[in-house]
Formats: sequence, structure tokens, C-alpha cells
Amino acid sequence: MCSTCGCGHDDHVTVLKPGEFITVDKHDTLLNPGHHHHHGPGDKTIIEVEQDILHNNQLLAERNRGYFEARGVLALNLVSSPGSGKTTLLETTLSDLKEDIPFNVIEGDQQTFNDADRIDALQIPVVQINTGKGCHLDSEMIHNAYTKLDLQQGSVLMIENVGNLVCPALFDLGEHTRVVIISTTEGEDKPIKYPDMFVGSQVCIINKIDLLPYLNFDLEKLKDYARQVNPDLKFFELSATTGEGMKDWYGWLKNELTNLKTPA
Repeated sequence: MCSTCGCGHDDHVTVLKPGEFITVDKHDTLLNPGHHHHHGPGDKTIIEVEQDILHNNQLLAERNRGYFEARGVLALNLVSSPGSGKTTLLETTLSDLKEDIPFNVIEGDQQTFNDADRIDALQIPVVQINTGKGCHLDSEMIHNAYTKLDLQQGSVLMIENVGNLVCPALFDLGEHTRVVIISTTEGEDKPIKYPDMFVGSQVCIINKIDLLPYLNFDLEKLKDYARQVNPDLKFFELSATTGEGMKDWYGWLKNELTNLKTPA
């Protein structure tokens, strides 16, 4: 069990690439550092183990970030609670932009290949990470996954994290931008209930705005709550189902990729 967030991790990470199934060994050096069950003199305390886990993760995240930057790859970490429409947003974005932008995708779920199959159907290179009892992706998993992808210069790597607004907030993956997605069906108070996720994100997508006429949901209150914890959040209001508002999201994505290719 991970001492940082309490989640468990299987000994293997299952990886899917288009047309093949692969099992990759997962070592205990990052999330399961010996589990430190001993309590004799000189043993590490649980706090020290947690610090080591996050410190090691950060070092690996910086390695990932350096690799992405050297290759001009725009890496986005998509985070949300389950049911926000994260995969639908990803599918729509890939379908609309894949002729203009080379994409690769890393899918994170506890079980199943369902989301990776949806991306594979779009003919987009995808790697599936199944975390078992684990509730988040970490930088080592991302490293193991992207080495199985052919990341082109000037491409976009979409990382769909495990659906969870708590644990993924702790783990930098080496991404360029963390994008938190919240839907209008979840309630306005998510940012103040789960502040760490919103503090650590740069972009907030408010999805399912097509349902606003049928919900008791205050869009401005949600944004106000989010700004209370992170005044610098950039918002996109859209519906991945109807396409409303997607143009602004696409414009931002293309602009970020252009800026990455031609830094000031």
C-alpha cells in the first residue's frame, strides 16, 4: 500500500499499444519503497517515507519534463473525478484535430482497456496503464509508458489520469500543463472541497454546459470558488458532446504548441 495516499499498487502495470497487449514489470523503488514495516532504531518514520516517495517522484518528473521539452512535446495531464466527461473530451479533441496535430495518449485506469480501446479506434497511438488498487499515475509510470510511444517533435501527449480529485494532485508527472475538468453535474463547490487539485492546475475546463438549463448549477459561483483557491486558473466552458465552446479550447491548445515550438 502506498504510504503517501493510502492506495495500493499491483506488482505489474498493464500496457496497451494499438494492436498489442504488453505487461511491464513495476519496481518497488518509487511507490512501494520496501513498505518499511520495521520499527527498530534507525528505521524511517512514515513521514520520512512519504517525503522520499514524493521527492523521488519529483526527480523523475523533472526528467520527464526535460525529455518533453527537448523534443518539443506538449504534455497535458488531464485530471478529474469519474464521470466528468474526460474521455469524451479527449475523443472529440483528437477527432477534430488529429489531421493538424500529431497526438499520443497515455490512459490511466485501475482496470480495463475500455478508454484505450476508444482512443485506438481513432487511430491514435495509445498506451494503457492499469494501476490495480492504485488511485493515481506517477512519473515512473509515465516514463515507462512514453518510451513505448514514438513521440514526434512538435506533438501533443495527452495523459488521462485516474479519475480522482485527491491523490493525483500530489504527483507531478513532468507535464507542461495540468488541466482539471469538472462537469456541471458535479456541483459548484468541488474547488473548495478538493483545493489541492485546483491549486496545482493551470487550466480548468467546465464540461457539459449543454445541461445547464436542466440543472440547479451556478456557473459563476463555481468559477468564484475556483479563483479563491487559484486566482490564475484559465477557464474554458464547453460541451464535448455538442461541440459548444470547443473552438476556444482548440485555439488555446494550438497556441500552447506553437509557443513551445518557438520559445521567446
